[in-house]
Amino acid sequence: MEQHRAVVVGSGIGGLTTAIALRAHGWDVTVLERAADLAPVGAGIGLAPNALRALDVIGLGAPVRELAAWQGDGGMRRPDGRWLARTDARAAAARFGDPLVLLHRATLVGLLTAALPDGTVRTATPAALAHPGDATVPARVTTPDGELEAELVVAADGIRSATRAALFPAHPGPRYSGFTTWRTVIPAPERPFAPHETWGPGRLWGSQPLKDGRVYAYAMAAAPEGAHAPDGEKAALERLFGSWHHPVPAILAATEESAVLRHDVHHLIDPLPAFHHGRTALLGDAAHAMQPTLGQGGNQAIEDAIVLAHHIGAGRPVPAALAAYTADRLPRTTALVRKAARTGRLALLSARPAVALRNAAVTAVSRFGPGLVLRGFDGIADWRPPTDGRPNTGRPEGSPAGGPTGGPTGDPAGSQTHSRPA
Repeated sequence: MEQHRAVVVGSGIGGLTTAIALRAHGWDVTVLERAADLAPVGAGIGLAPNALRALDVIGLGAPVRELAAWQGDGGMRRPDGRWLARTDARAAAARFGDPLVLLHRATLVGLLTAALPDGTVRTATPAALAHPGDATVPARVTTPDGELEAELVVAADGIRSATRAALFPAHPGPRYSGFTTWRTVIPAPERPFAPHETWGPGRLWGSQPLKDGRVYAYAMAAAPEGAHAPDGEKAALERLFGSWHHPVPAILAATEESAVLRHDVHHLIDPLPAFHHGRTALLGDAAHAMQPTLGQGGNQAIEDAIVLAHHIGAGRPVPAALAAYTADRLPRTTALVRKAARTGRLALLSARPAVALRNAAVTAVSRFGPGLVLRGFDGIADWRPPTDGRPNTGRPEGSPAGGPTGGPTGDPAGSQTHSRPA
């Protein structure tokens, strides 16, 4: 019996998860990666219960839970250190059936890569879609070594996806959100601290411990597109955050300039008409890049992979399976892109009266306990993978004011910035 063949373009988290999931359904998969190696660009990535359950489908949920740090008791603070809201890891786990966890992106990529046979991923192999395929002909991808035909092509090629542009040339593509981000990972400071995200006027900072004794720190601020500090990004961070509460100054003092990553945040605020055409599917940032303010960028790429493989594995013709994939994923991810944008506007308010009103609202909500705060993730973190032909495609509920008090502790595949847990 001839084995079905798929080509995945891009070896980020979404692309690797897709390859594993398709192989579990008996497909022969080749992953094409433009970069010379699989060394991940990024820092920490937060995985919410929805992504952990998706990873359970391919047998990787347990090792991720073992290697990751729980996003423990902490919360949201003001720059002077005053707590606006406190988080409760046990309450989140009780509500959604799993904790919010954080690990280094390289750790997750390593787990995914190890689950694939040697030779599955071909590095230093840029690929371009030559034909998306249709009901009667396969899709075709060109590489420096020649052309590949496949019954299925999955484009997990990031926010600047060339495949997306080829499939939907009239779409405006990603737009700048108005925000830029910085990330770094350093050894934990000697003086202990509680995990936190701190919201100031027009900017925020987060410090989250990893399980290996290091700290993942991230920052976000309103800035012109393409701007960079002439004296270095560490100096820019010191100007913006150097007077904030512990551990921010200690982290900045221990950070080397070369360890600071800076990326502008772009998102696909204009939804695509579909996530597929013919035998070619879009996945992750290529399909629905979002701001990191909900921590769902990488999580949604993992969901995409599991749902796509589920429909492909159901035995229907590939174009029909991809239509079902679009029907399941487009409404959910569109709602999340929009909610992330609303949350971003709230988090980075700069006018003093608006900041005061926002902080008062967050404090008031937190007084009712973690249950009310966590309601902002109903319909997001409680998603479950498909088991009977129809996944849970519930849209997120709640307003941004009822959203997270954690931080953007993640890093979606591709050129996007980072995502944050649940």
